[in-house]
Amino acid sequence: MDEIIIYTDGGCHGNPGPGGWAVVVIADGVAKQVSGGESMTTNNRMELTAAIAALSIVQNTQSFAAKHVTVNIDSQYVKNGITTWIKSWKAKGWKTSDKKPVKNQDLWVKLDELNSALNVTWKWVKGHAGVEYNELCDSLCQKEIAKFE
Repeated sequence: MDEIIIYTDGGCHGNPGPGGWAVVVIADGVAKQVSGGESMTTNNRMELTAAIAALSIVQNTQSFAAKHVTVNIDSQYVKNGITTWIKSWKAKGWKTSDKKPVKNQDLWVKLDELNSALNVTWKWVKGHAGVEYNELCDSLCQKEIAKFE
């Protein structure tokens, strides 16, 4: 299989509040699960952290080199940010269209570096809609959040 399929999710109880993120990386017939969390964070930071963790796994796994990656994500914020908005943010010195600093710039920079180094297609999937691995990621997120509550 020359493709790596990824599902990611992130969330919080309260925003900000305790948060969790989760990733399922499907490659070479194996589905690897990774998750983590923070005691005080935001939903968007957890969504970004999940995407960064997923692409970091790909980049740091030698056997994944040169394989196409499809990231299935239920966050329009991350999908639109990395595929569309980031070009304008960088051109404007990390400012939004209303000239305010881009929130979560530290994570966007990391995600952009990983995304630029890999062959990635970003696909939005509807959350809480019965998509097997998206639901698994959500469940793992909730377990991570519970560790901080």
